[in-house]
Amino acid sequence: MKTRTRLFVIFLVLFSGALFASCAKEKVGPYHPSGEGRDIDYTAPKYADETGPSEESLDAAGIAGAQTAGAFGSLADQSSDEYKKMYGRSSQQFFPIYFEFDQATIRSDQFSTLEHNADYLKNNPSARVVIEGNCDERGTNEYNLALGERRALSAKSYLVEVGIEADRIRTISYGEERPLFLGQDESSWAHNRRDDFVLE
Repeated sequence: MKTRTRLFVIFLVLFSGALFASCAKEKVGPYHPSGEGRDIDYTAPKYADETGPSEESLDAAGIAGAQTAGAFGSLADQSSDEYKKMYGRSSQQFFPIYFEFDQATIRSDQFSTLEHNADYLKNNPSARVVIEGNCDERGTNEYNLALGERRALSAKSYLVEVGIEADRIRTISYGEERPLFLGQDESSWAHNRRDDFVLE
């Protein structure tokens, strides 16, 4: 009887250890333009519109023009889809960046937006920012919280690389908990896969 109990306890300990080891959070390295730090081996989206808003679609919404002209706050109705597509939940001094499905690597078409956000921080040295990582609803809540954190950390790493002090940047992940668009379609999911930049 004692032998059977001991074997059962040993089995429980080994099984628990294996379970916790499989749940360990993977360490994410800093952003690198070469693509290092990619958290999933992912070569292309399954669907053409799964990558998130493109520069062309942002241009169509007037976002590039607003960035160039500095026309912050030109959209008065903050509940409109146009406003949400332009700013997400970011402060009006910033613009959100978008991610491919299941990715935390910064897309090449998002660098100009990050440069704009970095320029604001460089020109306002007392400003502090919170980067909020968001995901679409697919995947478990726990997975999406971790993915949102990796997305926020990727943006923080980029800003630090271009000269913004790390202690001026805080990150938080909302995972799938705060969707901006509630549709069950690729466009809604693409706009929910983003980092917002909020002044503290």
